Amino acid sequence: MPQQGTAHLGRRHIYILPTRQGLLYGLILIAMLLGSINYSLSLGFALTFLLGALGVVAMLHTWRNLAHLELTTGKLTPAFVGDQTQWELLLGNPEGHPRYAIGLNTAEIQHPQTLAHIDIGSHQRSSVILPLHARQRGWHPAGRLTVSTEFPLGLFYAWSYVDLGASYLVYPQPALVGNPIPVAATSASDGSLQSTEGDEDFSGLRTYQPGDSPKRIDWKASAREQGLLTKQFFGSAQSTLWLDWNMASGDTEQRLSQLTRWLLDARDAGLSYGLRLPQQEIAIDHGEQHDRRCLETLAVYGLSA
Repeated sequence: MPQQGTAHLGRRHIYILPTRQGLLYGLILIAMLLGSINYSLSLGFALTFLLGALGVVAMLHTWRNLAHLELTTGKLTPAFVGDQTQWELLLGNPEGHPRYAIGLNTAEIQHPQTLAHIDIGSHQRSSVILPLHARQRGWHPAGRLTVSTEFPLGLFYAWSYVDLGASYLVYPQPALVGNPIPVAATSASDGSLQSTEGDEDFSGLRTYQPGDSPKRIDWKASAREQGLLTKQFFGSAQSTLWLDWNMASGDTEQRLSQLTRWLLDARDAGLSYGLRLPQQEIAIDHGEQHDRRCLETLAVYGLSA
C-alpha cells in the first residue's frame, strides 16, 4: 500500500528466490552428493556440505542486505512533455553493517529495467536520482519501486515493493520556436498597439532569414544546437503582455503548447506577463513563482481532478 513519508522494509516485506546461478549451484551440489554417496568419498561429503553451508549463509546475507532499509521520497522536478523528470530518493541504513549493490527498478514488473545501484554505509543516508518519462501533461503518480539485491554471491535474488505515494507534474510541450507573440498580445501604456519592429521590448524568436542583423541573432540558442534564431522586439513604449487563449490556434493541446512557448519566451526576456484562459485569468506579474503558477495552470487545464 502507498506510504507517505518514509517506508521501512520490515521482515515481512522482503521476498527471496534463487537466481539461475543459484539453481545451477544447487544442481551441482546434488550431483556432488550423489557422487559422494556412490563412491563413499569422505572428502566429497565434506566439500558438498561446506559448499551447501556457504549457500545458506549467502542466502542470509542477501536477505540482510535489504532488511530494515528506510526509503524516503525527495524532490520531484517538474518537466515538459517529452522530457524526463528527476526523482530524488533518500535511502537510510539504521543498521551497523553497510549495504552493497542495492538496485532500484521501475514499476514495470514484466520487463523491469534497473535504473540505479547504490552502496550505503552503516548508519548513513544516501541519495539517488531516478529519471521518469513525462509522456502526458498533468499530475502523475511516481508509481511503485522495486528494491532488490543479489549481494554477495548472486545465488539469490531478494526484492521488495515500495510505493511512497509521490507524484510529479508535467507541463505542456512547448511549441517549436518560430511563431512570435502576436502584436495584439502587447498593448502600450497609452492604449495603442506597438509595432514589432522596435528595439526595446522582446517579442519572441523566429527562424533566421537572410538579411537579419547579426546583433539580433540568439547566439545562446545556437550554442545549444537549436539552429539560427532571430530575436524580435516591440517598440519603445512600455507594454503590457497578455498571453491570451484566443490568440493561439488549433485544438486544446496545440493552444496550450503555443501558450507555453510564449510564456518561456517572455520569461527568458524578463518580461512581466499575464495569462488568460477560458473562465480563468492570472494577473500580470513576473518572477519564478509567477512562472511556476502559470505553467501549473497550463499543465492541469481541462483535466479532471
